[in-house]
Amino acid sequence: MILESVIEHVVEQQMLRLTTRDTGLKRELKPATKSLSSHALIISGVRRCGKSTLLMQMMKDLDDTNLLYLNFESPQLYEFNLLDFARLDQIIARKGAKILFFDELQWVEGWEMFVRQKLDEGLQVVITGSNASLLSKELGTRLTGRHITQELFPFSYSEFLQFQQLSPRTDSLAKYMQTGGFPEFVKNGDDEQLATLFNDILIRDIVTRYGIKDTKSLHRLAQYLISNIGNRISATKLKQALSIGATSTVLSWFSHLELSYLVSFLPMFSHSTKAQLINPRKVYAIDLGLVNVVSSVLTEDAGRKLENLVFLHLRKKYTELYYFDEKGECDFVAMKGGQAMELVQVCYELTADNLKRELNGLLAAMRFFGQQKATIVTFGGADHIVNEGFTVEVLPAYQFLV
Repeated sequence: MILESVIEHVVEQQMLRLTTRDTGLKRELKPATKSLSSHALIISGVRRCGKSTLLMQMMKDLDDTNLLYLNFESPQLYEFNLLDFARLDQIIARKGAKILFFDELQWVEGWEMFVRQKLDEGLQVVITGSNASLLSKELGTRLTGRHITQELFPFSYSEFLQFQQLSPRTDSLAKYMQTGGFPEFVKNGDDEQLATLFNDILIRDIVTRYGIKDTKSLHRLAQYLISNIGNRISATKLKQALSIGATSTVLSWFSHLELSYLVSFLPMFSHSTKAQLINPRKVYAIDLGLVNVVSSVLTEDAGRKLENLVFLHLRKKYTELYYFDEKGECDFVAMKGGQAMELVQVCYELTADNLKRELNGLLAAMRFFGQQKATIVTFGGADHIVNEGFTVEVLPAYQFLV
């Protein structure tokens, strides 16, 4: 149990800090505030990507004095549980709050019942969290469909350009590939911030949450994945390579790492769900700045990093993404409603030596999905290719990403 006076003190201190800080860059994400009268708005994303700043921007835009903000990761609220919501209720009533903003509420067991109660009372609720379980289908049943979910990511290339006042060119793209998009790191370039963030995600979002005891093996696995972006990953092979007890443990840790947004796993396209589960997945990281600080690989692989950027760009646009590998590999197949929407191949630099291979993989995918147009993304080159009636646009990444 936490004293009501302690909770109220935390509310007042956090509100003061939040409302007096810099409003920051206006993000590309447009929060669905029009639905707040009937639905809880849930914004999920990796730690330090700017969720609290987005909440502050929303609070200023709403221009309403009847607001209450509370970040549940305050050390003073560490023991907050379901019974403490009754004390929070008293504070909400006393302050006359009509719109509630909650950071990292998902770690309090039973929070869904409290949010549902507030919605039934006519209050508006906005929640942010650093775990993708906030977007799960299970949540839909617990809030009976009364929620809208959105995701926030570190700065996109477009946001990076705006923040740094740069133009879309190869030099700014190279800088973005080195820096990534975590707002604070873009500001000050302190590598220690990203190293600390990596450890925070592992310890606070995974080890503490799921009671993992073998933290060294988890750390090695996470570092291995971030060091191998764009490569195919097998849980069985990693179990042996990293001396982890069971394949089921590796698969479980894969899930935890993906839910924390640290990495994403891209399945190979197949009409068979079983084949999708069996085939190796490709791994991508949430941010290239994090890759550059955490990776154990000393050699520069610009091609894999460019591929990671394109993945992140497509990941924001589509919920169904695959790679394709039948008679040639295509890096990305973006789908919607069972239909292929975009076919994208990534090649850092097209040359006479690799053009046939890259084109053949893309053409194989175009034939398979019945698509007449596709794209090859390069670091800086542009071209227009017509082959066997198929059209392939070669675009520089600084143009594709904006």
